[in-house]
This record gives sequence, structure tokens and C-alpha cells, in this order.
Amino acid sequence: MSDSEPDEELLELLRKSLGINGGNANKVPDTKVLKDAEYIYNHSIDVALDTHGTKAAASTIWQLMQEKEYSFKTWSEHSLHPKSKDESTVNFIFLMDLLNFCFWSEQSDHTQRFAVEYQGCRYTGYWSLVAAIHRALEEAILITTPSSWVEDTGYSDEVWRHVFRSATAEPIPLLDERIRCIREVGRILAAEFEASVLKLISEANHSAATLVNLLVSHLPCFNDTAIFESRPVHFHKRAQIFVADLWACFEGQSFGSFHDMDKITMFADYRIPQMLHSLGCLRYSPSLENQVRSLKEIESGCSWEVQLRGCSIWCVELIRGEIARRHPKAEINAVLIDFFLYDSMKEKELEGTETTPHHRTRSMWY
Repeated sequence: MSDSEPDEELLELLRKSLGINGGNANKVPDTKVLKDAEYIYNHSIDVALDTHGTKAAASTIWQLMQEKEYSFKTWSEHSLHPKSKDESTVNFIFLMDLLNFCFWSEQSDHTQRFAVEYQGCRYTGYWSLVAAIHRALEEAILITTPSSWVEDTGYSDEVWRHVFRSATAEPIPLLDERIRCIREVGRILAAEFEASVLKLISEANHSAATLVNLLVSHLPCFNDTAIFESRPVHFHKRAQIFVADLWACFEGQSFGSFHDMDKITMFADYRIPQMLHSLGCLRYSPSLENQVRSLKEIESGCSWEVQLRGCSIWCVELIRGEIARRHPKAEINAVLIDFFLYDSMKEKELEGTETTPHHRTRSMWY
């Protein structure tokens, strides 16, 4: 932000303190994620977008999505995603996305990585989390009930450690952080939303952006931000993916009905940048390229990491725009592109056809 640009957040606080609405009574809600992603892209020196690669990727992605008949209905086709369309599923998705971060392992041997055994199968990564929730529920440990998250009246830390027990010697990463998030959210939901996720959702009035803003303003562990070039930037990966998962699970109806899904961006994690790099959309500086390929950790919140996340968001937005330009009647948004890229990257991982590793950052944000 330059010295001549007004600080909109500071102005808004000043208006509120003076009882002035500033003409914003009917202002369309916005998460600031896309605007900040563009800012990061415009000021990045270690991550760049390849225009030709991005346009080619848009063509490839759209073609493959059509061939696979990929839509939000694909979400429910994953065997572990919940199938019922009720409050219990809302709570399941909320817990799932509350804890949806940092699954990568230091182990080069896949068989030694943190894994969850459930119904005769062994799951790693994101799916280990989903499997662990299902397993707990089948063991009558009702961890998707918000009251169970409160420290004084809910399950003990020992129970939560049992829930996330591993089939290998490697434990789930950042377990203490996950338990801290559970406690924080349980306490705040009880104090401010009658211990109800539905109460929180209802206050968004079917606005995706408003729900994201409610999550990040009331629940600190969803407030995924950083400082870049002396300016705060917003990512809100897990808050956005909660909205997206509701939308996909409920197929845009009921608890998943939002009139502004276009406000939700790609979810800035470590898998989508990896896929975008593989597709020739993202280019790294030699120093960053070496860091990623050498499997060296990148600190959360550092310039490299912020550039990777911000440029990935902006890249997916350009891909979405290119698809919309070529196919004006296409029902496409950043959420579907993200879902598709993530599924494609996981397929490459299973096949052993990854051409570049993902960047390594230990973070509760993704």
C-alpha cells in the first residue's frame, strides 16, 4: 500500500466509531482474497505466471473436465465424503475443514508415513483425516458434535490423540495445534453461536463471502493472513474450503446455497501450486526452484511462501477467466478448478508421475 492509498479497514473502523455507515449499508461482501492475490502477483519476484502455459492449461483443464463430466457432484462421489444431507453432515464438514491442514511427511517411504486404517484400507494425507473422523464415529466417539470440542465438558486430549492414532510409527503432524483449534472453536461457538455451526451459517444469509468473513472474524484459527511488502494480505484457505465443501456436498441447495460463489477463490495450499508448476503455469526463480526441489522447508509467512500462495490464486483466476472467455455458457468457478486440480495431483501421486515436488511449509493454515 502506498502512502497515498487510504487504509480501508481503518476508515471503516472510524466510520463505525462515529456511527457513520459511509454508504456501505448495501455494500457487496468481499473476502479481499482475490484482490490481495493480484497485489502479490504484481509484486512477486520469485514466482511468475507463464501466459502461454496458463492459456494452454485452461484448454487442457476444460477438456478433461468435460471428458470426466466433472462438476460439484463429483465431491460426493469420493467414497469417504459424507452422503447424508443434514445437520450431522454440516458438523462433519466443519470439523473436517477445521483440521484440514499440513499432512505432508518427511518420510520418503510412503509405507512409513502417517496413515489411518479404516474398513480394511489405509489412508494418507487429507483422506487420513476424513477416515479418522468416520472411524471415531463408528467407535461411538461423537467428535462431530460441537459440545465435544469444549475442553471442560468435551473429550479429553487423550481421546483426541486416540482418534488420530496412526497405523505407522509417524504421528499426525501438528496434533497439538489441531487440538488447540478444536478447543478454541468449541469455546467460541458455545459463547457466541449457541454451540451450533448452523447458527453461524445462518448469520451469513446465504452469502459465501459473508460466511468466510464470519469465520475469520470470530474464529482466530481460520484467520489465514500474512504480511507481504509491508501490507496485510488475506488467504483464508480453510474458511473458503468450508464454504466450498458445503456448496458441493449439498449441491448448491439447503445449507450449501450461496448466491455469490464467485467470491470464493482457489484454496492456497501446497498441492495446487505443485500442479500449476507441473502444467507450466508457474515459474520459480532459481533460488526458490532449488529450495522446492531440494525438499527444504519454507517458513510459513515468508516472502517465498506468500508468493507461491498468492500467485497460485491469481493463476487459477486467470484460468477461470480464459475458460469463461472461450466457453461463455460454461458453469465454471475457481472452486471447481481447485477441486479438479487437487484430484488430478493426487492421481499423479498415486501413479508416481509427479514431475516436481510440492513446497514444504509446516503451517496450520493449510
